[in-house]
Amino acid sequence: MRTIFTALVGILAWCAAASAQERTITVASTTSTEQSGLFGHLLPQFTKATGIGVKVVAVGTGQALDIGRRGDADVVFVHDKPAEDKFMSEGQGVKRFDVMYNDFVIVGPKADPAHIAGGKDVADALRKIAAAKAPFISRGDRSGTHQAELRLWQDAGIDLSAAKGDWYREIGQGMGPALNMASSTGAYVLSDRGTWLSFKNRGDLAILTEGDKRLFNQYGVMLVNPAKHPSVKAQDGQAFIDWLISPAGQQAIAGYKVGGEQLFFPNAAHEQKRDG
Repeated sequence: MRTIFTALVGILAWCAAASAQERTITVASTTSTEQSGLFGHLLPQFTKATGIGVKVVAVGTGQALDIGRRGDADVVFVHDKPAEDKFMSEGQGVKRFDVMYNDFVIVGPKADPAHIAGGKDVADALRKIAAAKAPFISRGDRSGTHQAELRLWQDAGIDLSAAKGDWYREIGQGMGPALNMASSTGAYVLSDRGTWLSFKNRGDLAILTEGDKRLFNQYGVMLVNPAKHPSVKAQDGQAFIDWLISPAGQQAIAGYKVGGEQLFFPNAAHEQKRDG
């Protein structure tokens, strides 16, 4: 009898574990949220609070939005507002919420062959890099960072199709590999501050240009539209969004620091809440 009871307890425990494992959502997000270590900090807190597991697919923002368009994710958490607005206008998302922000910085070798150190004008810095034909690493991957970089070159009045040569290298990879390549080749690169602060292989690199308002970097989150993609786990996906923009989620974001420095700054507005 005891053997049967033990077996039943085991079966029930297995069923409960299997049920918990089934309650999992997929979030298509950026390499910066993953490589900065933010998700490693946030997700265990969310799962503890809700019992919902999260699988992250960390790619460039353009790819993350395409994953959402295919219905292969429940939530998209990215940082390219124009691309996010397009996603919403296509009816691919239910509602977009601001979550947090940080900023971009231009990182480069301390020798600084383009002489941009100490300046705040990012357009002027890019013009100097192009004029010096100093090595520059571009992610070239349709990420939010890549799209921001392209807009900044445009602001600087630089026609990349005409100006770029061997000095401008598009690698089609994430922020970590781009920083590694910049470190090993003594090149400049546009980085989000969060990944930079978490980056260990800095070598001779340092932040050379920062503080321009054009370097502001906003992150947004959207539930993939279940009306277009019935496989979307709408209830659990929305629970993740609601937690991110709640006081608990916002405090968790603010609490993530590396070397005493805060990487992301929560800014979910109260009026964004679904019931607010």
